[in-house]
Formats: sequence, structure tokens, C-alpha cells
Amino acid sequence: MTSVDKLAFDPVLAEVLEGLKHLYAEMDRGYEQVAAHYGFECTGCADSCCLTRFYHYTFIEYIYFRKGFAELPESRQAEIRSRAEKYVETLEQIESQAADGPFRMMCPLNESGRCILYARRPMICRLHGVPHEFVPPGRSKTVFGQGCHKFAEKCGHLPYFPFDRTRFYMRMSEIEAELQKKLGVFHKSRKTVAHMLICDEVNSL
Repeated sequence: MTSVDKLAFDPVLAEVLEGLKHLYAEMDRGYEQVAAHYGFECTGCADSCCLTRFYHYTFIEYIYFRKGFAELPESRQAEIRSRAEKYVETLEQIESQAADGPFRMMCPLNESGRCILYARRPMICRLHGVPHEFVPPGRSKTVFGQGCHKFAEKCGHLPYFPFDRTRFYMRMSEIEAELQKKLGVFHKSRKTVAHMLICDEVNSL
């Protein structure tokens, strides 16, 4: 087992982490172009996507995320971890009860509607909200995804503007494969933001 915080500042991984930073910038440019075309702004939403339970499946995002978290003052880290622990505890209770309906609880990084680690937010947080398309690995048929309910409310009447996520997913897969090779890890991560905040180990096989 290796500490995620240690990996975040390992010079051997610096180039791989920099590759993710560049990919994130490319995602942001793509999203901004599409959102601008529709005239869509992700603001004023009472049913924030930060209330949605998202799982994140790459170690590269986990490590990059924790690097940003480690740069916060220790007092802030303690506050956020406390909220993350409550989130995970509540989630585990709900899952153990097999409760009906989606799990809804505010992300521990959201304060007054803003993400504390916005620049480090994972891929799905960057791309969620607008209609898109992608070709799943090993398939030839394109899959289309709808925008969020706020998009549907504001811009659902507008014709679809192409936004192909395939290149982002492929590049993310390449970066993750490079990282896993360096670490000797050959399985997926599966964590919510809250889990990423309170867990600190990468298990190699």
C-alpha cells in the first residue's frame, strides 16, 4: 500500500500529472465552447449536481485531486474531512438499508455553491450538464447523452450542437494506463469525492 499524498508529490509521477492538467484544460475549453453556443450558464440551480452521487474511476484523478487538497491549510483540511466522513457514513447507512430513490447529499467540497477545489475537480464534474456523444471502447455505435435538467429547462428547445467526449475518454485512459504501469496497479479505483478525501492508500498488485 502506498500513501496517495506521497504519490501526489512524487517527482516520478510529475509528468503524468501534468498530462492530466493539460487534458483538463482541453475539456474545459470544449465545454465552454459548447455552453457558449447554447448560451447556457451553470448557475442558479437549486438541484445542484454537487448533490449527486458520482463515482470516479481513475487513480490519476484521485492523486491529482489529493495534491490540491494537501495544499490547503491543515485547519481547512480537517473541516472538509469531517464533512466527508459524515457523507460516507450517511451513504453507507442508505446503501445498507437499500433505500429507494437516488442518494442526495451535498459534496463536502461545496461551500456556498462553490467548489473549494474547483481547479482540481474530476472529469465528470467538468463535463456534466450539456448534451454530448461518445463511442464506447470496443464499439462502433455512438452513444448520446442528454444535458442536465437545468439545461433542458433553459436550452432544451435548441438543436443539438455536437460535443464528442470520445477523445477525452481515450486520452484519460492513456494517462491512467501510464500511471498504473508506473505504480504496478492494474485495477480500477471507485470512489466518490468524499471517499477520495478520507482514504489515503493505493493498493498495488
